[in-house]
This record gives sequence, structure tokens and C-alpha cells, in this order.
Amino acid sequence: MSTLKQVPLTCGGHTRPVVHLDFSDVTKDGYFLISACKDGKPMLRQGETGDWIGTFEGHKGAVWGVALTQNANLAASGAADFTAKLWDARFGEVVHTFEHEHIVKSVNFNFDDTLLLTASNEKIIRVFDLNKPDAGPVDKIAAHTNSIRHAVFLNKSRIVSVSDDLTMRVWDRSSGQEVRKVEFTSIPNSLELSRDGAVLTVAHGTTVSFYASDTMRKMREFSVPTKCYSASLAPSRATFVCGGEDLKVYKFDYNTGTELESNKGHFGPVHCVRWSPDGELYATGSEDGTVRLWQAVPGRVYGLWRRSSDHQPIANGFKEVAAN
Repeated sequence: MSTLKQVPLTCGGHTRPVVHLDFSDVTKDGYFLISACKDGKPMLRQGETGDWIGTFEGHKGAVWGVALTQNANLAASGAADFTAKLWDARFGEVVHTFEHEHIVKSVNFNFDDTLLLTASNEKIIRVFDLNKPDAGPVDKIAAHTNSIRHAVFLNKSRIVSVSDDLTMRVWDRSSGQEVRKVEFTSIPNSLELSRDGAVLTVAHGTTVSFYASDTMRKMREFSVPTKCYSASLAPSRATFVCGGEDLKVYKFDYNTGTELESNKGHFGPVHCVRWSPDGELYATGSEDGTVRLWQAVPGRVYGLWRRSSDHQPIANGFKEVAAN
């Protein structure tokens, strides 16, 4: 296990627990991070530094899920006000509001950013054509027997979702029928599709499991030291990170399950973790209302992490910096 102490960047601004995160791809302007919070105001930040860019204002309830398009021009959010919103991320303006009949827990863009998926406590998955947002859903799938936690596009024809009914299910878009089902003994708290579309990562109980997205074959499964609320696989697939009830952020070897790091910085349970698209850092969101950025390689000069010329003994030769 690494003996280096991580020095995270702390991103303030939210006033309630941070419950979901999403990164854009790397663009000509770097990459971007969006956070969902129970304060109802998603925030957009520069991904490499955590610097605040803007706040999306318009929801009238807690925001549970967020997503960015690959180029970060559009953002989406799902909230307790029974709506999902599509935003122009460049100007912070609402492009369209999609009305629902219950709390919207999850939003996700497809691979070419032309479709938006929503999943709600109605136990329904909807798909909207962003070229015709007023036309209503092009797909509407009655998906689970309990509230849906997360849902993502697997490919052009399939969607995967996890639910409080203790299952992960794959849906055929054309028929609306279930084509695969995985059962758990505890609620699957998080669902992530790797950037290459090949691996699904699920956190459930004190376990993190990895599935091949094409066959739903379980490839790996590891126990972790705490009740796990979220897990994320590094773009390189060398490591994964997770966090949960004990306030710590863990990093493990993806091939062996060996614990590589255990870091404490948050003052509340860790609700969400996500790797950056370049694999240089990972972001965490917590009950304490903050987002923190952690280095993939502690001590490397990157973003706001700079070597200190001070002679005081500080972790990794770095000073802790708060993002703007």
C-alpha cells in the first residue's frame, strides 16, 4: 500500500450533499466536471483544477443525477421536482425541460450525444431525441419493480439499469423487453460504463463487481472495507476507486484487488466517485457538500498541484490548495 499522503483539491460552493458526478471527454479547452447536489443547483467546473465555471439554476428540488456531452456543450440534470433539464453548458441556460411523474434519479447521453435517457422513481426509463425535444419520448420502458438508481446507454440498441429491486437489467430499445438480468443481495448503489464501453462497474453492499458489457459476464469482484456507495474504473483499467460509509476514498489494483491507497479528506460519507477522462485524477462528492479531486499519482505536477519551495514538512512536497 502507498505510504504517500494524498493532498486533495477541495471544491466548495454546494450547501447540501453532493450525490453524483460526471466528466466530459478531453476537449480543446481541457475537460469539465459537473456535480449534482441536494441543494438543487448543479455546478460546472474545470476538470483539471476544480475551478468553478458556473451554476445551473432552475430546479426546485434536489438534483440526483447529472451528465455532460462529450464536448461539454450540453449538460443534463434529473431532480426531485419531477423534471429532467437539458442545459446549454456554455451559457447556463435551459434548453428544454422534460416533465415526469416522479423524481428523476438518472440522466445519460448516448455515444453521439443525440439522445437523452432519463430514469425515475416511476420505475420507467425514457429516451428523448434531442433534435426533437418537444416530441415526447421515443422510447418508454417499464423497467423495474422498484425505484431506478441509475441507467446508461450500453450501445445504440440497449440500455442497462440498476434498481432498488436488487437487480441490474439490460433492455432492448426496440422491443422494450428485458434481455439480461443480474441479481444482488443488496441494493446496487452505483453503475458506471467504462469510457470504451466494455466494462460495467457496480457498487453493492461491501462489494465492487465488474461485468463485460456485451455478455454481462462477471469478470471480477472484490470486497472493500466499507459499505460502498460508488465505484469507478480508471481509463487504463489498472486501478479502480471507491468510497462510502466510512468517509474514506480507496484505490485498488483492478487485476488483483490489492488495496493501494486509503485516504481521508471528507467529513461525511462519500456518495460518488469518478475518474477523469485522462486518468490523471479522480473526483469524489460527499455528504459534507464538497467535491474533492485526488491525484492518480500523488506527487506529480498536474493542475493546481505544484511543488512547494517552502522548507516546512508537507505531504508529498505539496501544499493543500482550495479550488476557486
